Amino acid sequence: MAHDIVFFLAPDDQAAAATRLRGPGAAFETVACRFVEPDSAIAEWDMYFAQPSTEAPPLERLLAWEWPQWVTTPMNDGVEVFALPRRLTRALAEASPAQLDELAGRWSARLRAEDGDDMTDDDLPAVLRDVARLAVSAVNRGGGLYSWSY
Repeated sequence: MAHDIVFFLAPDDQAAAATRLRGPGAAFETVACRFVEPDSAIAEWDMYFAQPSTEAPPLERLLAWEWPQWVTTPMNDGVEVFALPRRLTRALAEASPAQLDELAGRWSARLRAEDGDDMTDDDLPAVLRDVARLAVSAVNRGGGLYSWSY
């Protein structure tokens, strides 16, 4: 499980890839959280907007979904930098508060079922709302939404 996750805005994949060694830092707008797998979160969020449902998808269906693309070559050091799909960035930017709340509830329920007491203590609805605000900026300014994790 990733320990530190930072969702961030970057002008392009090259700028996002340059964060690999030290993380996004103060040069980028960011939202941080802990103890969440960014790739499964991104896939689940994308699935929600493509196939809305209050119920968490069965694990087999989630695993079969298109997962985010790395913007750096994966290595054995645990660092991952993913690009959120453009369709997800746009969907997050356009999401209503009710949609974000429904998705946050579904996401939290899945994590609680999988991780139990080891679940993150971050306020997941707040994290999702903050990531949606980043998505609005990405759509309005161009560029993309990324995640960095270690």
